[in-house]
Amino acid sequence: MTESNIKKVALVGGGVIGGGWATRCLANGLEVVLTDPRPEARDYVETMVADAWPVLEDAGLVSENKGELHFAQDIAQAVQDADFVQENVPEREELKISVHEEISQHAREDVVIASSSSGLLPSRLQARCAHPERLMIGHPFAPVYLLPLVEIVGSEQTSQTAIAQAGAFYRSLGMRPLHVRREIEAYIADRLQESLYREALHLIDQGVATVAEIDAAVTGGPGLRWAFMGTFLAWHLGGGPGGMRHTIEQFGPALELPWSHMKAPELTDELKERIVDGCEVESGARAFDEMERRRDRCLAEIQKVLKEHWYPPEEDGWPPMATDR
Repeated sequence: MTESNIKKVALVGGGVIGGGWATRCLANGLEVVLTDPRPEARDYVETMVADAWPVLEDAGLVSENKGELHFAQDIAQAVQDADFVQENVPEREELKISVHEEISQHAREDVVIASSSSGLLPSRLQARCAHPERLMIGHPFAPVYLLPLVEIVGSEQTSQTAIAQAGAFYRSLGMRPLHVRREIEAYIADRLQESLYREALHLIDQGVATVAEIDAAVTGGPGLRWAFMGTFLAWHLGGGPGGMRHTIEQFGPALELPWSHMKAPELTDELKERIVDGCEVESGARAFDEMERRRDRCLAEIQKVLKEHWYPPEEDGWPPMATDR
């Protein structure tokens, strides 16, 4: 982890993502002030922290001093003394624009403000901000307290200084910031996930495979490689000594074949039910919270193995942000 001068973080919104940010920040010894208008938000976040804590401790992801968690009545109270602000309200553009307008009125002028949006453009969210140059997207992945990726997306108005500060902060939390070079909807990782999801829908709709069979096709094969290689490096090694040059020459012509569909099929009621039923069958009798804990254990253990064998600190392999070059 890198050092950061950020000691107090304000979180606006306490759902799955906000609770995940709270958990990660607390594990790194930070003071967290969270605000959410929903009366059940406090119990939800506190339960998430308590459930995730044993996994984080076993994985060595908890600092010596656990951070402090506080709850504020409103945005003004939450952000007024914060060193960093992370917004996590529902993915509705007008709501986020309104929230960021209010945040910008009460946060210190030198404080970076990030949105956990999974697809909206930062230039839109900056529309009514007092200081648009400090607002950007900081898109994490659930569970936030375990998955290291966070996509940073700025607009033409976002300053490179603010982007660099956000990157340094996220690194201090043990995360892997990925600076998206151009402002684009849905960013990088979700676009890749969406493409796979659309093809999976076609396979289900055409009766080629069930939900469980599609998940098995991912987890038993390419998914294991993707955990540490990604698509391109996996194909590079898969080409043998000739590497990616051989792979492209051998399989490149297949791109002309109509093997896959980028456009999603019509999401009919029948297809919806087949997907939902398939997920319930695959889940079996396991309770939802039990599956969450199993997921967390697997993610923690996989990252232990990767740190030891694939990405030791001296050869991390993670691409630097543009502000680092």
